[in-house]
Amino acid sequence: MNILLIGGSGHVASLITPTLKEKHTVRVFDLRPPKDETLEYTQGNVTDPEPLARAMKGIDAFIYMAMGSIDWDTWQGTDSAFDANVKGLHFAMKVAADEGIKQAVYCSSMSVYADLNNRYFDDEGITPDEKELYGFTKWIGEEVCKNAYRRWGINVNALRLCHPTAKEVWLEQTRKGTPTIATTAEDVGRAMLAGLEFKAGFQTFTISGDYEHKLMNMSKAKQLLDWEPLARPIQ
Repeated sequence: MNILLIGGSGHVASLITPTLKEKHTVRVFDLRPPKDETLEYTQGNVTDPEPLARAMKGIDAFIYMAMGSIDWDTWQGTDSAFDANVKGLHFAMKVAADEGIKQAVYCSSMSVYADLNNRYFDDEGITPDEKELYGFTKWIGEEVCKNAYRRWGINVNALRLCHPTAKEVWLEQTRKGTPTIATTAEDVGRAMLAGLEFKAGFQTFTISGDYEHKLMNMSKAKQLLDWEPLARPIQ
């Protein structure tokens, strides 16, 4: 497939691009070019529909990874968070609908939940409850995706990611018997590939490196996406 990676020059996108390239042709849409110079690139802002429409031409599916500013405590950061996680996401869905694109993956986050490190997550049906800006706008973004399916029939798989991490860093930091929610880039990339194929309206999936399910139950991803984390600590 021809895949558009929106926000494809960011850190997480750069981690997973090698995995995506193994299966698909990848085009990047971002304010700045990707580190991988072999990728086709269209410059633009997610809140500007004209370059978005140009980037969507000839695309079969897209992955939305735009993030915005991380300076959440400023008015500018607040504006950026809503632009990236809500407004720009809606624009992308609308442009995709206009282009006849019916498949998308939304990079959500387990940060849609408050007190993330002190709870066990039985399933994806637990109602999000984060009050801080990043997780709250990611939560609203999931509602944007749900509406895109209701309104335009776009299948959207929202992957609630947990600290995507380069594999060598993950192996260095992770110890046997110690639960971790961090997820290797390869495992995240495999989840993205699965999300590009699965068509069942709007769905949310917990994607974590917690291979023993001590913190999060990922049986839904296993059952519907045939995905589970494969990385294991070596010490």
